[in-house]
Amino acid sequence: MIPRGIVYGAVLLVALSLVPLALIVRARTTTSTSPRIQPIRDMGKQPKFKTQAANALFADGRAMRPDVPGTVARGELHEDAAFWTGRTAEGWVTAFPEKVTEQLVRRGQERYDIYCSPCHGLVGNGDGPVAKHADALQEGTWTPPSSYHTDLVRSRPVGYMFNTITNGIRNMPGYAAQIPEADRWAIVAYVRALQRSQDASIADVPAELQRQLR
Repeated sequence: MIPRGIVYGAVLLVALSLVPLALIVRARTTTSTSPRIQPIRDMGKQPKFKTQAANALFADGRAMRPDVPGTVARGELHEDAAFWTGRTAEGWVTAFPEKVTEQLVRRGQERYDIYCSPCHGLVGNGDGPVAKHADALQEGTWTPPSSYHTDLVRSRPVGYMFNTITNGIRNMPGYAAQIPEADRWAIVAYVRALQRSQDASIADVPAELQRQLR
């Protein structure tokens, strides 16, 4: 026969083993204004200065240190003005600052469909769903997006088009925050392809395919 003390001890141990589980269930199902228990602090409570905090160590009392004059963040040198801005000292860039490849144009199509087609349309006629909806509202504040297939837009340099994507024009906002520079050039390349597709002649078609069109 098992001694009664051992039985009582086993029952007590089983009951105590359920306490952590009960505490976990309670913590998961209730709310509290008290801070959580954090036995291992690690980086959760590290000593640090937050943004715009004061720090008496420096003469100006600021924890955030100003940039050292003349320094440039890594990757932000931007020496190639043609690539980064679309213009040089002579004016708008007229040739692409990087090689135009099929991969670049396909990337441009993907980015164009996401950011540009809602207003300019998939073909670039300025008849995207956003433009159609705004036109239907007739609120008088909407400036219709330009078609890419007018003589004026076709004559604009690629640098001008890059700058328009970067900084916006009229009601169109700039997309510098959403679209990296390389993707902006890819979009310009794809717009040029759209313009060529809508203003092509039979001479633009390879000779072996011209008979099929005729």
